[in-house]
Amino acid sequence: MSSTMSRRGFLGLALAGATVAGLAACGGEGGAAGVRKGGAELSKKLTLPAYTAAKIPTPDLPIDAGQDPAYLKYPAELVKSVAAPPGDGKKITSLTQTWDVAPPAPGRNAYLQELSKALGSEWSMNIVVGDGYPDKFNAIIASDDLPDLVWFPPNQGLQRVPELLEAKFHDLTSHLSGDAIKKYPNLANLGDVTWKSAVTNGKLFGVAVAYSRFGQVFLVDQDYWAPVGGTSFTSADDFLDKAKQLLDVKKNKYPLEPSYYNHVHMFSHWYGAPNTWKLAGGKLTHQFETPEYQAALELAVKCFKANLFWPDPALATIKDKVANGQIGAYVESFPGFLNDAKTQKYNLGAIVPFAATPGSKPVYNAGLGSVGFTSISKKVPAERVETLLKVLDYLAAPFGTEEYQLVNFGIEGTHFTKKDGDLAFTDKGAAEVPTTQQPISFVIGSPSALFLPGQPERTKLIHDFETKVAPMLQERVTTGHFSDTYTQKNGELSTMGTDMVVDIVTGRKPLSDWPAFVKKWLGKGGEAMRAEYEASIAKG
Repeated sequence: MSSTMSRRGFLGLALAGATVAGLAACGGEGGAAGVRKGGAELSKKLTLPAYTAAKIPTPDLPIDAGQDPAYLKYPAELVKSVAAPPGDGKKITSLTQTWDVAPPAPGRNAYLQELSKALGSEWSMNIVVGDGYPDKFNAIIASDDLPDLVWFPPNQGLQRVPELLEAKFHDLTSHLSGDAIKKYPNLANLGDVTWKSAVTNGKLFGVAVAYSRFGQVFLVDQDYWAPVGGTSFTSADDFLDKAKQLLDVKKNKYPLEPSYYNHVHMFSHWYGAPNTWKLAGGKLTHQFETPEYQAALELAVKCFKANLFWPDPALATIKDKVANGQIGAYVESFPGFLNDAKTQKYNLGAIVPFAATPGSKPVYNAGLGSVGFTSISKKVPAERVETLLKVLDYLAAPFGTEEYQLVNFGIEGTHFTKKDGDLAFTDKGAAEVPTTQQPISFVIGSPSALFLPGQPERTKLIHDFETKVAPMLQERVTTGHFSDTYTQKNGELSTMGTDMVVDIVTGRKPLSDWPAFVKKWLGKGGEAMRAEYEASIAKG
C-alpha cells in the first residue's frame, strides 16, 4: 500500500491500531524516535507529563472499568476550563489535513471567526484535502517556510523524522514533562497512553493529538443476524455455521464485507493473538509467528471458501449495503463506531470478542491512543512557545466544558440549538462546523467521550461494548520503544503482510505457504525490528 490512504483506511486501520499496510511511524512506536543517538537511553530518563484529571460534568454512566465518560443528555451546566483567551493577538498558522471537503473560507466562516476571537489569535490552517499530506509536508519542509504548528501523522511514511525534529522544531520537554504540564490543565488530562506516542529520542518534540484508545470494532446490523439468535457466539465454528445459514446469494445477502485483512485482525482477537508483538522474558514474538494468528487466517480462508464475503473486493459503498440488509458485518475504527451510531439508521451492534476454541483467551487490541503529534517550528520565537501551548490547551478541552462546546459545535443559536438535553446543528452549523473542525482535530484533539444527541440507547450500547472489552484490552508492548528498521522498512513489510494474507484468504496461495512467508518477512526486516525493539525495551 502506498503511503497515502483513503479516509476509511486512515481512520479505520491506522488510528485504531490495526497492524495493516501503511503504518509507518512518526513517533511513539517504531520510527520517529529511532534507537540512534541513544534514543532508548534517553527515553529511560524522560518523565512523561503528569496526569491530572480535568474537571468535567459527572458522567451519566459508570467509568469504573476505563470506559469513556458517557452522557445520555447534554450537560446542563458546563465547566469553564480556560480563564481567558490564550492567544497573543498574532496569527497562528498550522499544517493539517482533512478527509472532508475544504471548509468555508475564513471570511465566510462565522465559526472560525468566533473561534479565533475566543483564542485571542487568528487561527489559520494550510489544509491538505484528501490524500497527499506527505507531498505537501515535504514541500513545505524543503522550502523552509514552516507554519507555526506542524502535524506529524502516525501512519503516512514521513522519513528522517528524528533529525527533522532536532533541526527545525522546538524541544518541548521542559514545558511538558512531569509537573510542568500542570500549567496546561487540558493537556495534563490526556494521560500516559496518549503521550507515549509523542516521545522522540527521549524528548517531547510535540503535543500528542488525543484519539480513542479503543481499537477496531466488528460492527453488525443486528437485524441481519437475528434469524440465528444474534451475535453471541460460543466458538469460531459457531460463528462460521451461523454465517453460512445467513448467506443467500440469490438475494445478494452476504454476512461479511470484503476486507480480508481486517477480518483476520478481528478473528485474531478470538484466538488471543498478540497486539502486533508479544513480550515474554525480554523476547518478542511477532503476531505472524503465532499459532493464534495462523488460526485466524485459517478461519478467514474457511469464510472465503464458504462464499461469506461480499464478492466485489473493490466495494466502496459498504454502509449502503448494510443499510439495505445485504451485508451483515463490517470492520470500522472505534471513532467510526461513534460516527455510525450517530448517522446510520440500521440496527447497529458490535461483536464482543469471544473464545474461538475451548482453550482460547479472547483479547481486544487497543489503539495507539493518539493520532500523532503537533510540533512547534523553530521559526516561532522561543518566548512565544508558551502562548502556542496555551492555545493548544484550549483546543484540547474535554467534553462538558465551554471550550469543547465552542470547538466542536460552534455558537449557540447560530450553529446549534439545545432542547431537552439534546443538541442539534442548524443548517449553518452543519455547513461550517464539521468541515472546519476536522482539520483542527488533527492538530489537537480532546479525550474521547460518548454523547449521541437524541440517542441515549445507542450511547448505552457503546458504553456496554466498552465495559465488556475493557478487561480484554491489550496495549502494544512496543509503544514508547523504537526501531530504525520500522521507519525504513515498515511500509514494505506491511504491504508484504497484507498482500500475503489476501492471497491466502482468496485462495491464490495455499495456507501451507504461510510459514515460509513468515521466514521471508523476518529476513526482510522483521528480525531487525525485533532486535531493535528488544534492545530498547531492555534499556527501559
